[in-house]
Amino acid sequence: MEQKLKLLVCGDVRGKLKAFFARIENVNKKSGPFDLVLCVGDFFGSHPEMEVLQQYKNNIKTVAAPVYILGPTRKELAQHYADIEDGDICTNLSYLGKRGVYTTSGGLKIAYLSGLASSEELADGKEWSYGKADTIAVRDSCLASKANMGDFRGIDILLTSQWPFGMQENVKDSSKLVSWLANAVKPRNLPDKNTQMELATRFVGLASFGNPEKKKHIYALNITPVEKMRVLELIQKTTDEIPSPYADLSLLSDIQDSRNAGEQKDDQYFYDMNTYDDNRRNKRRSNDPNQGQKRARPTFDQEKCWFCLSAGSIEKHLIISVGDHFYLALAKGPINETHILILSITHIQCAALLSDAQWTELTRFKQALAQFYADRDQKVFFYERNFKTGHLQINAIGIDENVAWKIQHVLEDKGEEYSVQLEKVPTLNAPSDLPERGPYFVAELPDGTVMLTRQMKGFPLHFGREVICADNLLNCEEKADWRQCNCTKEEEDEMVKNFRESFKPYDFTV
Repeated sequence: MEQKLKLLVCGDVRGKLKAFFARIENVNKKSGPFDLVLCVGDFFGSHPEMEVLQQYKNNIKTVAAPVYILGPTRKELAQHYADIEDGDICTNLSYLGKRGVYTTSGGLKIAYLSGLASSEELADGKEWSYGKADTIAVRDSCLASKANMGDFRGIDILLTSQWPFGMQENVKDSSKLVSWLANAVKPRNLPDKNTQMELATRFVGLASFGNPEKKKHIYALNITPVEKMRVLELIQKTTDEIPSPYADLSLLSDIQDSRNAGEQKDDQYFYDMNTYDDNRRNKRRSNDPNQGQKRARPTFDQEKCWFCLSAGSIEKHLIISVGDHFYLALAKGPINETHILILSITHIQCAALLSDAQWTELTRFKQALAQFYADRDQKVFFYERNFKTGHLQINAIGIDENVAWKIQHVLEDKGEEYSVQLEKVPTLNAPSDLPERGPYFVAELPDGTVMLTRQMKGFPLHFGREVICADNLLNCEEKADWRQCNCTKEEEDEMVKNFRESFKPYDFTV
C-alpha cells in the first residue's frame, strides 16, 4: 500500500511569522509529521516580523516542517522576495516561484500560480501579477509529460491566491484565468473502451491565518498522487458533487483585471484532485540562467528552461538521443568531443526526485555510456550538481583507463581546497539513496565508489569540471569554466553528428 503524504495548507499569513511558525510546530507535534506545508496568498504582508524570520535564517530556530509559499500579490510586497536565492529563504522555508509545477519524488504534482490576474499577455518582470501567457505556460507544463490528452489524468493540487471565477456568486476577487487553468489541468475524462468517465475536483477556500472571525484558515489532508491511483478510485462518486461551474464560460476571451492594490482579501483556494497520497521527498528548484545579471525568481517555466525538451530556448542541435524520460546531449562548452549530459525530458529538479521508471531508464543510459567509453579504453565518470540549477543534468565523460584511478584523489584534493567534505556512500540503486531534501553534489567513480556532499555553502559551481580538468587527469585546467569552451554552431553540429554515429550501436532508443 502506498504511504500517504500528509499536507497542511494555510491561508494568508500576512507577516504573522511568530504565530505561524509556532502553530506549524504545534500541529506538527500533535498530528504530524507533515511532509509539506503549502501557503497561499500573502505570506509576508505589509509589516512582516522580519526579526522573527532572522532567527530562522541564522539557524537559531528551525521551521518544524517544509513550508512552500507563493509570491506577492501587490507591488509593495515584492521587496521581501528580492534577496531570495534559488527559492531558499531558510531551512524548511522556500518560495515556489511565480508559476510552474512542483513534482515530488513520489509523483505528487502541484501546479502553482502566484500573484493576481493582469490584463497583460505575459506579466513578465512583475512578480505580483500573471497574465494569459503565464496561465497557458502552467497548463503546458502540466501536460508536458503526456503524449496526448487521453493520457492525462490531471494534477493533484492547484495552488493560487485567487478564487476561480464562477465558483461562487458575488466574489469580487476572482479570476477567469484561474478558472480556465483549473478546467484545463484537473482530472477530466479517462477513455475506457467506448465510454468516458468524469472525475471530480475538490475545492477548498481558506481564510487568512489568525483571522479574528476564526474562519477556517488551515487545512490538513492525506493524498495519493493521481498517477498512482486506480481508475476505480478516481471515478468514485461522492454525495456532494456538483456540475463544473466553468463549463459554459468563455474563459480566455476576456481577462479579469486584478483587484485594487489597496484591498485585502480573506480567501484563497487550492485544488485537491483526490483524498489519498504518497510519501516523502522535497526540494525542487528552478532558475532563469541569464548569465551576468541577477536571476529572476525560481520558477518551473519550461518555456525559459535551457534543458526542458519542450522549451523554445533549448538548443536542439545538441541532442544526440531521446528516450521516454531522458535524452542525451552534447554539453554546452564541452571539455572534449565526448563530454555528454544526461537530461530529464520534463522539468525535474534532481535524481533524488525520480520515479522508479525514470530511474530505470537513467540507469540504462549510464550503462550504455559506460560500455561506449569502455570500448575506447576509457572509464566513465558521472557527476550531478543539485545546487543553483533548476533542471536535472548529469555530466558524463570518459577518462583514460591508465589515469582513471586518480579521480578519487583529485576529488579529495579539490574538496580540501574548497573546504568541502566529501563522504563515501553506498552505490546508487534507487532515488532514495540520494538526499531527500536540500542540495547536494554526487560523483560516481568508475570503480563503483560514490562520493557525496551536502555541504553546499560557498560550493564552487565548476567543481565537477575542475576535477575532470585537473593536471593529473585531463590536464586542461583552462576549460574548467564552460564559457571558455564555447564552440561555433557548426563545430557543435559536427561533434553531435560524430558522437551520434559512434554511439548508435549502444543506443537502446534507436
